[in-house]
Amino acid sequence: MIHLISIPVTNTSVNPARSTGPALIVGGWALSQLWLFWVAPLLGAGLGGAAYRALAGNSPER
Repeated sequence: MIHLISIPVTNTSVNPARSTGPALIVGGWALSQLWLFWVAPLLGAGLGGAAYRALAGNSPER
């Protein structure tokens, strides 16, 4: 849904790899916000993994 609404309106990017190139060219405020595009997905993945481990148990089935 974010792609359908925000890309045509603001030309936004939700992909960290796609956000890095323009941020490097623009510099300034774009570079100061770039860390969030990389940290947020990694933090979300870590939290998701921890939640899965907590809910599913620690021992993998073999």
